[in-house]
Amino acid sequence: MADCVFCKIIKGKMPADFIYQDDDLVVFRDTNPIAPVHILIVLKKHVESILKVQKKDQKILGKMVLTARKIAEEQKLEGYKLFFNCGKLGGQLVFHLHLHLIGGWKTLEEYHRWVKRRVEEGGVL
Repeated sequence: MADCVFCKIIKGKMPADFIYQDDDLVVFRDTNPIAPVHILIVLKKHVESILKVQKKDQKILGKMVLTARKIAEEQKLEGYKLFFNCGKLGGQLVFHLHLHLIGGWKTLEEYHRWVKRRVEEGGVL
């Protein structure tokens, strides 16, 4: 946890473009975006992965999704994707629970080009 980049951001030891925060969550722009809009909804409490959540975490997971929807509305996204990367083989790079919100495509054609390019690059859809 001491070297966790998201813990450092939460503690103010690293900069981030914050959009929202409350007692449970911080929301900021991804520094390496994969889409025109790429925002991270991060649990303040250090939980390594969705693979480590327990039944008692249901409420906070719901709050993460509802916060993502609120942010998407504020960003005026007409459509978007939400996803968790789970474990190394699921593409997880930062082992601190976070939800990705991506979107910002202006047309369906632009979105399809993005999907095609991501598949060709072997990236996350």
